[in-house]
Amino acid sequence: MFAAVLDTCVLWPSLQRDFLLSMAVEGLYRPLWSEVILDELEFHEAAKLERRGHFPAAAQAASARLVGTMREYFDDALVTGWEPLEGTFSLPDPDDEHVVAAAVVGGAGVIVTDNRKDFPRERVPARIQVISPAEFAADTVSVSPAAAARAVEMLSARLVRPPMTIDEILEQLVVRYGMNDAVALLRDRE
Repeated sequence: MFAAVLDTCVLWPSLQRDFLLSMAVEGLYRPLWSEVILDELEFHEAAKLERRGHFPAAAQAASARLVGTMREYFDDALVTGWEPLEGTFSLPDPDDEHVVAAAVVGGAGVIVTDNRKDFPRERVPARIQVISPAEFAADTVSVSPAAAARAVEMLSARLVRPPMTIDEILEQLVVRYGMNDAVALLRDRE
C-alpha cells in the first residue's frame, strides 16, 4: 500500500486531519509519522484547545486522547529507527530532518506538508515527493472516489460538536484548506 508521512502542520488542523485519516481508514493509503511528529501534534493541539478556552489540564488530556486514538487506529504508522539519518539531509530547518528520515525508513513515497520550502527538492531523496495536503487529497481521492466518499460519509457521521453534513464538510475543505480538486472529484461522482 502507498505510504505517506504526514507532517505535524498537516495533522494540526482538525477537519483536514480527520479527512485525510478517514481516507486512510478506507485503505486509500498508509499514514506514517515519527514520535516527534506525534509529540509536536500533542503540544500544538493542547495549545489550540487552551486558546479556545479549555483549562490546561483538560486541553492536555484531550490532546493526549487524540494522539492515543491515532496510535491505536494506525498501529503500523509509527516509524522507528530513523534517528541515525537525522542531520544527513542538510535541510534549511534542521528541526525538519526527522520528517525526511521517517519517510526514508518508512518507505514513504510522499511527504505531505504545508512547509514545502523547508524541504528543497535537491535535499530530499528522489523517490520521495513533497506535496501539499490539497495535492495529496486530490491524488488520494482520484485513486477511488467511491472510497473517498465513504470516508467523508464516515467523517460526517462522527462529527457531533458541531455536527456537519457532507456538503458542509466539502465546503470547508475548499474554503479552509484549498482542496478544490479533491472536492471536485468527490462531487463529480454524485
